[in-house]
Amino acid sequence: MWHDAKALNATASGIVALVFAVCVAAGIWWIAHRPVFDLRTIRVEAMERAELRHVNLLTLKNGTQGRIRGNFFTANLEQVRQVFEAVPWVRRATVRREWPNQLIVEVEEHEALGTWGEDGRLLSVKGDVFTANLAEAEEDHELPQFSGPDGSEKEVLSRYAELRKWFAPAKLVPAGLALSSRYAWTVTLQSGASVALGREQTPTMLRERVARLVSVWPQLAARVPDIETIDMRYQNGLALSAAGLKIPAEKAKK
Repeated sequence: MWHDAKALNATASGIVALVFAVCVAAGIWWIAHRPVFDLRTIRVEAMERAELRHVNLLTLKNGTQGRIRGNFFTANLEQVRQVFEAVPWVRRATVRREWPNQLIVEVEEHEALGTWGEDGRLLSVKGDVFTANLAEAEEDHELPQFSGPDGSEKEVLSRYAELRKWFAPAKLVPAGLALSSRYAWTVTLQSGASVALGREQTPTMLRERVARLVSVWPQLAARVPDIETIDMRYQNGLALSAAGLKIPAEKAKK
């Protein structure tokens, strides 16, 4: 090998190239870690120019302080995104760099529709379950109560929208909706009455049961005040209970 000029030249060229590459990498590393590239600003903007009602600089600062590492070049944008999405009320975030020392974070906020389950979580208008300050959500509007098996959130949300339309002719407003582990539906009305609709055995069954209740509701409400429960799981009728409702005793035979 030592007598092979071509091999020696090739080896020397390789060593020079390697040294040059190491020097370039070291230079890039040195430049990338200069203080001028330290993150000076993280600018937060609303996604699609929407208004942010619950996400503000204070909540973002409290939720992200000490969790974002690196500078303009070394910050992991995926990790930064995850940090912001862990902040209460943040549904989605996107992150991009802006030369020379700034990050731009676009934030989409959850819009709460109601509560979900018994543990104080919230259900958004897009069917996402999230955790945030319940009192803040209640400031926006009255919160219907929803519940169901894991993974049924979007199905419950869709059914709630349908039920609002179906009950509207009788001026009844659903204030809650529950889907049991057996997939039976129960609606709570604003009056406090609970309506058992049962399982959806056919595509039209629930709608037909609501339509049957709506058709008799004016007479029913006029004759039976303070209705507490209504069971619509009968083929041609219904059962109900009401506060103070008494069935007249049969007259004693003389």
